[in-house]
Amino acid sequence: MSKGKVVLAYSGGLDTSIILKWLLEQGYEVVAYMANIGQEEDFDVAEKKALQIGASQVFIEDMKKEFVTDYIFPVYKANTVYEGRYLLGTAIARPIIAKRQIEIAKQVGAQFVSHGATGKGNDQVRFELSYYALNPQIKVIAPWKNKDFLNAFKGRTDLLAYAEKHKIPTKQTASKPYSEDDNLLHISHEAGILEDPGHVCDESIYSHTVSPENAPDKPTRIIIEFKDGIPVKVTNLEDNTIKTDALELFEYLNQLGRENGIGRLDMVENRFVGIKSRGVYETPGGTILHEAHMDIEGIAMDREVMRIRDMLAAKYAELVYNGFWFSPEMEFLMAAMDKSQEVIDGEVTLKLYKGVAYPIARTSPSSLYDQELSSMDIEGGYNQEDAEGFIRINAIRLMAHRKILDKK
Repeated sequence: MSKGKVVLAYSGGLDTSIILKWLLEQGYEVVAYMANIGQEEDFDVAEKKALQIGASQVFIEDMKKEFVTDYIFPVYKANTVYEGRYLLGTAIARPIIAKRQIEIAKQVGAQFVSHGATGKGNDQVRFELSYYALNPQIKVIAPWKNKDFLNAFKGRTDLLAYAEKHKIPTKQTASKPYSEDDNLLHISHEAGILEDPGHVCDESIYSHTVSPENAPDKPTRIIIEFKDGIPVKVTNLEDNTIKTDALELFEYLNQLGRENGIGRLDMVENRFVGIKSRGVYETPGGTILHEAHMDIEGIAMDREVMRIRDMLAAKYAELVYNGFWFSPEMEFLMAAMDKSQEVIDGEVTLKLYKGVAYPIARTSPSSLYDQELSSMDIEGGYNQEDAEGFIRINAIRLMAHRKILDKK
């Protein structure tokens, strides 16, 4: 007798293939669900694999454009960076996957959802917080927090042995047990020898960018046009290629970033669960977009709005990273970010060269830059003699503090 129906977030990789088989052995009917968010995957092969293992149904959902317009662009217009470095490529993909998984569970009448995230990582939190926020009645099966599953599988060696026993094909081997998460925004690499933060990542691990040393010797110049903080057009000044569709635009930025060795990051970060982890990331298009967006804000955003936005962006990044995409505080922050971007319009010219996306010019119809006022060669704008009083007023507390120190 079946214990019920479960929708499994299935990647086609080692962990979720083993989990699919294990759930079947526990007596569940398993519906496999794959979210196509731009990962390099043969979905036909993955579907056949899931059915071969025993899935009753397989859903393959193309969500690339929604991923760009509803998740990537909102995060990037908020200049959201975790711990000052990580561009949230894995974190921002989890809520869109969870959202469709809950919708499919309702569609097929499943009481359960399941995922392959471990009990030590961030993804378990991101998935499950999203599940409960979207359907408080849903039941979650998380094998990597299940005692029987943990007793059966101590690590990747046991997973590989189980796969071999049940004739489940896998790309991973015991000698190169790298864990990768791939989507339209980035690819992450972790596990295996990368768990040693002192080990230099081998060039062979990188798959989404050429090494900066091997990138073209000639720069690529592009223009990115923004409207309300969102990129709406990319123009390649070298060959006049133009992209305006959101998905095509972002895919093109990925292509340019890949070719020019842009977007690599090797860091140790703080997971939400309290563990430090090392991640090696490649975010080619996202890095270009991030640099361009920060630059257009420099000319079009009010100084005090920028300061407040920057404070909020740190919290925004934390919420995305920790899995609170579907939360009231995130709704509040999104509204604030939307307001901050109402006049962030214009064009940024960038030079892409050997690992760097370098803004070299910018124009905006909302520009707050006054060339005459800023000029060192043109008199006007305000009486420069007034600056003397401005400085004296701001020096009052500094002089008072010095007097106290001198008395000691």
